Amino acid sequence: MTTLPDRPHTALLVIDVQNGTVHGAHNRDGVIANINALLDKARAESVPVVWVQHSDDEHLPRDTEDWQIVADLVRQESEPLVHKRYSDAFEDTDLEQRLAELGAGRLVVTGAQTDTCIRATLHGALVRGYDATLVGDAHTTEDLTQWGAPAPELVIAHTNLYWADERAPGRRGGTAATKEVSFG
Repeated sequence: MTTLPDRPHTALLVIDVQNGTVHGAHNRDGVIANINALLDKARAESVPVVWVQHSDDEHLPRDTEDWQIVADLVRQESEPLVHKRYSDAFEDTDLEQRLAELGAGRLVVTGAQTDTCIRATLHGALVRGYDATLVGDAHTTEDLTQWGAPAPELVIAHTNLYWADERAPGRRGGTAATKEVSFG
């Protein structure tokens, strides 16, 4: 249903699953297992996979161990890697250009952190004309309760709840479990 012309394809986005973002994250191993299942399915169906990797000077300096994508996930050389410095993966990156080259108008979104980069990228996608499906059991966040945030499982549940019915003219959000994801 995307509003982007000539964009019939779907792409799988793997956002910021880096050592420093998922160390101690809620259900880290389960989320990574689900992302691996989605990678296997996408690759088997020739669905493009686009990786996003965050850096900033304070928390994730480029080329550090924390900045590296977790060893549990393996990016294939042919899969685009987008470097970002803002929460929304579209901001000041070449993500839009990469997706245009792939003919992708629908995104299936996974990764970290639910309450920042996942939410920002979902909203950024919808605003730019994409359909964006959040994989409800393939995103995570850290525990920020000491700063007044809800527990991670509640942040994840709330994001899944409100994104399930997100809509805009000519495009839609949605939430699906890993086993329910359809790239068609």
